[in-house]
Formats: sequence, C-alpha cells, structure tokens
Amino acid sequence: MNAPTDPLVLELPHFRLERGGVLDPARLVYRTHGDLAPDRGNAVLLPTWFAGDHTSHEWLIGPGRPLDTDRYFVIVPNLFGNGLSSSPSNTPAPQAGADFPHVTMGDNVRAQHELVRLHFGIERLALVIGCSMGAQQTYQWAVSYPDMVARALPFCGSPKTSPHNGVFIEGLRAVLTTDPEWHRGRRAPGHAAGLRAFSRVYAGWGFSQAFYWNERYRSLGFDSVDEFLAGFWEPNFAGQDTNDLLAMLWTWQHADVGATGGAGGDVAKALGTITARTLAMPAERDLYFPPEDEVRASAHIPDAEVRVIPGEWGHLAGSGANPDDVAFIGRSVRELLASPADGPRALGSRPGTG
Repeated sequence: MNAPTDPLVLELPHFRLERGGVLDPARLVYRTHGDLAPDRGNAVLLPTWFAGDHTSHEWLIGPGRPLDTDRYFVIVPNLFGNGLSSSPSNTPAPQAGADFPHVTMGDNVRAQHELVRLHFGIERLALVIGCSMGAQQTYQWAVSYPDMVARALPFCGSPKTSPHNGVFIEGLRAVLTTDPEWHRGRRAPGHAAGLRAFSRVYAGWGFSQAFYWNERYRSLGFDSVDEFLAGFWEPNFAGQDTNDLLAMLWTWQHADVGATGGAGGDVAKALGTITARTLAMPAERDLYFPPEDEVRASAHIPDAEVRVIPGEWGHLAGSGANPDDVAFIGRSVRELLASPADGPRALGSRPGTG
C-alpha cells in the first residue's frame, strides 16, 4: 500500500509548552506515505514549513521519487499554528485566537517525537528532512534526539533564526497587526487587505533580485510583475487565519537550537552534539537563510557537508516549483539516503564548496 493516508490526528493530553502553558490536548495532524517495514527501519520524517501543510512537499514523495514510497515510510507532521495541528483558529477558548500560547520549535519536535517513538514504535529515523521552518525542525530533531536521527537534510533553513531574518519577520508581523480590521485578533480570522499586503512583503524576499531582473516569473505563466503578485503570491496566503500566521511567525522568530536543554543558550555547543550524517542545503540567493549562515553553523556539526542549491530562485528554490531545483535536491536526497549512517561522513565535497 503506497497511497498516502488521509490526514490523521494524534491527541497529546496535557501537553506542556516550553514557554509556559498547556495544550489539553495538543492535536498533531499528520499524513503517512508508504509502509512501515517490520523492523521499523525505513522511516523518514518531513516536517512542514511556514503556512504549508502535509501536501506541500509531495513533489518529493512517491514511487520512484527521492522519498520513494516503495522503500520508505514517510511521516509528514503539520506544524503547530498552521490551521490543522493545534492553532489559534481551531483551539477553543480560553486559548482561541490571540490567546493561543507561544509554541517553540522544541515543542513541535517533542510532539513529533511522541508520534514517532510512542505511536509508531520507531527507534531510529533513516532521515529527517525539511525546508525553511521544516529545516529548523530538522536541526532541532538532530539536537534533541541525536540517537534517533541517522541522517539530516535541512534545506533553505537554519538552526537559529538570524537577526536579519528577524527583521523580515517583524515586517510581516507589522503588516498583519496594523491592518485596521485585525482588532488585536478578536475579530474575523483573516482580512483580504492585510493578507494582500502580507503577500507583497513576502514577494520581495521569497525570490532573489536576479529572479526579477531576468523575469523568471514568466516560467510560471505570468507576463508581468503585477500579474505575478496577484496570481502567485496573493493565492499563496489567501484564506489564511491572521492569528495562525502570527503564531507561526513567533515560532519561526524564536527558533534556536541553543535553547535546547543542556546547551545553555550556546548554538555551537548544541550543534556539536549532532551525530546524524548531516547535509545542509541552503539556496544560493536566499535572502533570509543565506548560504553563509549555513556554512558558519555546519562548521560546528561533526563532518557536516554544505551543498548550495544553485540558481536565482532564492528561498523558493525549496518549493518544488523549479525543475532544476527539484532535480538538484532530489539527487542529493537520494545520495544521502544511499550513504551509510555510520562511518566516514563526507559525501563527496568539502563543506561550503557546493
């Protein structure tokens, strides 16, 4: 049976959060693809990204694809705050809307650990892989549960949100919270004007300058920047709940593996505990997760490799929309999965050489 399951729900009673508060229950919505092997040794975990869901990375999953469901059992858990797992929009009072508690990357990973270890009985994951906020969860997994992660492939992400990335997030937050229809989150869930403005801020960061110089949006079927903004970016966030977006922005902005117990706030120390064979894949022209950040971070991970995704698509190199990026990422996923989880780590190139 290789067909994906319908979305499933794991309820976690009295789930305590790192920054205080309790979700009772926390609801973790997930989808699985493929079959779990009798020895439970073929499991892959793919957490979701900002405003995405369990369908966002299906270009990677399926028979003959990089995450080949003829071989691997792929679990895709939804991020808290995305409107499917516990979120401001689906949690009852007194935690509804603007009263939803802060949820960290560590909280997300701890809930996923309950799913993987206790629900499925999986002792070791063949691979944890994710893009953007999914990459941040990948790093957190490798730090929080090093004995459970054989291989890690974070792409277009980082182990800690940088100050410059935080400036971008502050701009997004300001757009949402200064919308006069928002009313501190006590009203209707989403507002067209605020979400349109939000999408335009995102448009300037999601793709690179060269993407616009060279009119790469034409490959997506748009004849002008205006058409691209209205036809690509606006639908990307249309219908989102404002409080859900704000909750995910908070999680993103506070991502930090240094906050893991035992690290004492030291990111380098946290990264040094990773035992997974790690391949970090930033995008060449990503404006908020630049390659330099990953080269710096990976220097603290034993035998990690950095392989830069080339091209002009910036952060959206990880979206699956550009065939060249899909091919590059796919080859790297296959190569990492084919490599032994133990023994010499290098996959072929030195860190930072791409």
